[in-house]
Amino acid sequence: MSATVIIPARMAASRFPGKPLATILGKPMIEWVVQRCRLAAVDQVIVATDSPQIADAVRAFGGDVVLTRADHENGTSRIAEVAAGLRCDIVVNVQGDEPAIHPDDINAVIAPLRDDPHLPMATLAEQLQTADDIFNPNIVKVVRAANRHALYFSRAPIPYHKHDGMTAPTFPHPETPAYRHVGIYAYRQAFLLEYVAHPPCDLERIEGLEQLRALHMGGSIYVGDATHSSVGVDTPADVPRAETLLKTILGTTTPSPSNQPMTDDGLTDDPK
Repeated sequence: MSATVIIPARMAASRFPGKPLATILGKPMIEWVVQRCRLAAVDQVIVATDSPQIADAVRAFGGDVVLTRADHENGTSRIAEVAAGLRCDIVVNVQGDEPAIHPDDINAVIAPLRDDPHLPMATLAEQLQTADDIFNPNIVKVVRAANRHALYFSRAPIPYHKHDGMTAPTFPHPETPAYRHVGIYAYRQAFLLEYVAHPPCDLERIEGLEQLRALHMGGSIYVGDATHSSVGVDTPADVPRAETLLKTILGTTTPSPSNQPMTDDGLTDDPK
């Protein structure tokens, strides 16, 4: 069953203009993202962008890129434009601002779709540890059923613990952990195209979370466990954190011979 990673990238991020080309350890960030994705068990990695600058940079390091329309409302719509022209079974959406994404997590989001031919979509989550995180509206929470399919995603604290110490530093309750949604998705190609053709639903508009459209449509989203740390680069202040994590990864990870990292000459705040 073939899988293609498509990375949406644009220049106009409001908090970090030109973000995909920001230099991280001597390379543009988009190169690191492509390089990390190539280490996963996928057939192809493609950057989807409306920017000739990004396209030129990707071609310069030997990456595959497709120029898309400029009027996409979000990254999902952008990758769907590219996916519509491909022959593949699974499409993986990896954000272009995750230079330290781990290939194990890419494999983990693909695996449920390979195991269950009827599953339309999958994503990942990790356990939250602090009250600040559970109450932070910028951190998206997810609640899942016993079969690990998503029940709901929200910017609000879910599950909501009804007890006197709800806002104490020990929250969330250890017997019922809370989970942060990790923004990587795998879609069955046909479901992705159906999804982007469907109009936004009210819950999606209210929460500002496009994955709620899939639940509104009656689709199931398997929520697996993320097992590796990553750093989303939303602002220039995040670059040093990403560099530190990458240095750690590069010191402990040896790519397989068939997936050697590219040489120099060879998305969130950024939804598009």
